[in-house]
This record gives sequence, structure tokens and C-alpha cells, in this order.
Amino acid sequence: MKTRDIAATEPMTLAFEVTVSSVQELGPTFRRITFGGYSLRDFGVHGDTLDLRIKLMIPSLADGGVRLPLPVFEMAQAGWYREWLAMDPAVRGSMRTYTVRQSRLDAVYPEIDVDFVMHFDAPEQWNKNIGPAANWALNAKPGDAITIIGPNNRAAHCVTAGTYSGIEWRPGMAQRVLLAGDETAVPAISAILESLPSYMSGHAFLEVPQAGDFLDLETDADVDITWLARGAAIGRARPHGELLQQAVRTAVPVPGWVGIKASDGGAGPEPEDVNVDVDILWETPARMETAEIEATKNPDMPAGAMPFYAWIAGEAAVIKDMRRYLVRDVGIDRKQVAFMGYWRQGKAEV
Repeated sequence: MKTRDIAATEPMTLAFEVTVSSVQELGPTFRRITFGGYSLRDFGVHGDTLDLRIKLMIPSLADGGVRLPLPVFEMAQAGWYREWLAMDPAVRGSMRTYTVRQSRLDAVYPEIDVDFVMHFDAPEQWNKNIGPAANWALNAKPGDAITIIGPNNRAAHCVTAGTYSGIEWRPGMAQRVLLAGDETAVPAISAILESLPSYMSGHAFLEVPQAGDFLDLETDADVDITWLARGAAIGRARPHGELLQQAVRTAVPVPGWVGIKASDGGAGPEPEDVNVDVDILWETPARMETAEIEATKNPDMPAGAMPFYAWIAGEAAVIKDMRRYLVRDVGIDRKQVAFMGYWRQGKAEV
């Protein structure tokens, strides 16, 4: 069988058995856990990981904290998720979505880094009513086993980062970019910034609970990186997303912003309403049908304007407001922006 034929028959995702190699505190909110395992030789896409999403199968901590064995499903098997979901939650544990922050897949012992957000705006919230993933991360130690569901680098759809469905960063020919997100989007934005070419310019806004969460980020691009602290450490935290929305509105003002529709003063269509309490807000060019993309193309782009692309992720209600502002008020084409509700206030991931 030819290599091309083998790639076409490979499942796009695999279950990777890994163990914790190390745990590192990056700040009050961020905890980096490095996972290693020889199975990771088959993990990844051919190119930068960018905002690559993976699933962590969080083991159950039932029976006084004894970790129960987690079954490994064949990802090519139809209905594996339904089979897993039908199991007793006390046995199967939980599934949560995370971003690969960094990877060293060519090493003798392959490893990936995942930055966990502990979701606390106040120190007294530690160990109180935290979710299964944060609880696992809080207690993780070297040697702990876990299963990761991620891309199979032998599969055809994983040959390049631009064809794998777990990556949404697809700027095309854009030269100006806007990256905006809360603490849950910091790992993805950080990885994207490291991949940007020098000819790109723009802004990156990262809202986090406190100044102690500011990280040293690197990029070759001419992108201004701005950290926004809600002030949790001093007991006067600003509402979640308030600073982020203000920063985006300042960076992309109305009217007169270069790159928007000029015929109607910047006004755009009202985006389809999404009830974030019920539905997932996830609208990206990568997931739009060709006809839908054609319908949103902007014939009024000013001559000489540099192509623009925005990537915005975080709490769903906040992202919904920014989506309305950028699409309706500013008039940015939907094909130029990826909007992703990474999480919902008061709602657990299913």
C-alpha cells in the first residue's frame, strides 16, 4: 500500500497514553503540566501547533482518591464518544478541552506542554468548588497517567496545520491581525504569537485575573502585546471581559477604520443570535461553508488596505458581545474573524 493510501485510511485522531513529566507554576493562575510518552511519536500536525485543541480524559478521583483505570477507545471506531458518555461518570471520569502550548515531538522521549487555568479570581477560592480538570491539575504529580485525544500525524488531514479541524487559526494572506482572549485563551494566543512571520502587524490583548499572571511572550511580528489585569489580587476585580472589550473597541474604532466596508459608514449585518446558555458560540472561517464565505465577501475593501484577520476567544457571553461589535458596528466580514466561546460562566463542558 502506498504512503498516500495509508494516510487516507488512518483515523484523524488517536488516544495517547501519557504520564506527567513535570509540573511548573507560571503564576497565580497558570500551571504548566508537561506530558510525555513514546505514544506521542504519532501525535501532532506537520507544522506549528498554533491553537491546536486536544481532549484530556480526566481520571475519576472516586474511592478516596484512587485513580480508576481509564479505558482507551479506538478512535476509528464509530460511536466511541457515545460509548464513553454512557459509562458511569464515577468510573469514566471527565473529558475537557485544552490547547497544546508547546511540543517537543522529535525528542527521544516526546513531550507536550499544557497550561492549565485554575479559574480563580481570588486566592480563597482555591480548593473550593473547582471542576474536575482544575482539581486534577492541582494535585497532579510526575508519574500520574492520563489519556490525551489528539491528532494522528499519519492521517491525511493532519499533514498540515491548515487542514486539521482542531486548529482554527487560518489568517490566509492577512498582514494585520487582532488577537484577543481571556486567561483560557492565553496558551493559544501565546503559541500563535510565536509562529507569526515578521511582516505581520497588529495587536494582542490578553485579560487575566491579576498582574502576577503576565507572561513573557515572544514573537517576530510587529504585534503589540498588551496584558490586562482584572485586579483580583487586590480584591477589586473588574467584571470578566470588561477590559478586553474596551481594548478591542479602542484598537478597532468606529467609524473610519481601514479595512471595513466603506459604502455604509462601517455598518454591517446583524449576526445570527446565539443563546450562549444553550448553544456553543463557535464561528470560524474554517467551519463556514464555501457559499457562506462567498456571501460575506467584502467588495468595498479600500484599495491598498492590508488584509485583516482577527482571532477572539474566551467566555462565551463576552465573545458574543465582541462578535456583535466587530461584525455589526465595525462591519468586518465574518470570513475575517474567528469567534470562539471557550467556556460559559456557570456551565461545565460536556
